[in-house]
Amino acid sequence: MTRVLGRLRAGLLGALGVVLVAALWDLYKAFGPEQGVLVGERTLILPRATDLAMPHTWEMVQRLFEPATGLAGAPTALEAVLEASAFTLSIAARGWLVGVVVGIALALLMTRFKIAESGMLPWIVLSQTVPLIAIAPLVRRWGAQIEFGSFTWENEHSVALIAAYLAFFPVAVGGLRGLKSPARTHLELMHTYGVGWWRTLITLRLPASVPFLLPALRLAAASAVIGSVVAEVSIGLRGGIGRMVVEYAQSAGGDPAKAWAPIFGAVAVGLVAAGAVGLLTLALRPFHLTETI
Repeated sequence: MTRVLGRLRAGLLGALGVVLVAALWDLYKAFGPEQGVLVGERTLILPRATDLAMPHTWEMVQRLFEPATGLAGAPTALEAVLEASAFTLSIAARGWLVGVVVGIALALLMTRFKIAESGMLPWIVLSQTVPLIAIAPLVRRWGAQIEFGSFTWENEHSVALIAAYLAFFPVAVGGLRGLKSPARTHLELMHTYGVGWWRTLITLRLPASVPFLLPALRLAAASAVIGSVVAEVSIGLRGGIGRMVVEYAQSAGGDPAKAWAPIFGAVAVGLVAAGAVGLLTLALRPFHLTETI
């Protein structure tokens, strides 16, 4: 009962936070300076409060239920955003799965061999400093050269690979920390009983790593969504929420509320991805988790 009340309280606080942000937005829109707040002549520290720069929140919501384009029979902006969000979410899910497999494999390798941790961990950290907007076109070009019988490399595969590239990092680092978390006395006890490394992994290290892996998996899910959106923009893949952000932004001059529709979709994709991974907590409830990261 206490746990249910705690989750209900967290949900209410989250909803209150959204309402508060919307209220602050509209208050600034109503009373903020139309030209924003400048420091010096060019440094803008607060946004302009014009109708073009800041549409009201109710205008954004209302625009969702209007046709996305002026063509006859065009779907509403909400329907178009939901379709694009589902497309991006499916690619992000594939990237997340690949990233999780690679991340856990690297964590196991670094846990098993100390030299692997010393040699690989710095490069794993360094890999996340490479800008996605630079490597996405390279991945697309390299992928276009791959041929396996009737298999052809599509742009979707390039986007999923970029998502996996971001997703594997938190899993590898969190998994390594979790696998190394058992107390030394417990490891020495297993060694005294003559238990091998793999049996120790199954019975001791993996259960101990769960509180570290769950937050890492949620972070990997969010990273996979970010990677998918950025890669869609860089590669030019149509059908996803990333490309829709660019396309709708081009019409912001005459329809400023429309540009916010795919932004809401991107936020929703991230929340759904993190929430879906959060359901793993229910399956792992026997471990009585106290999550740390």
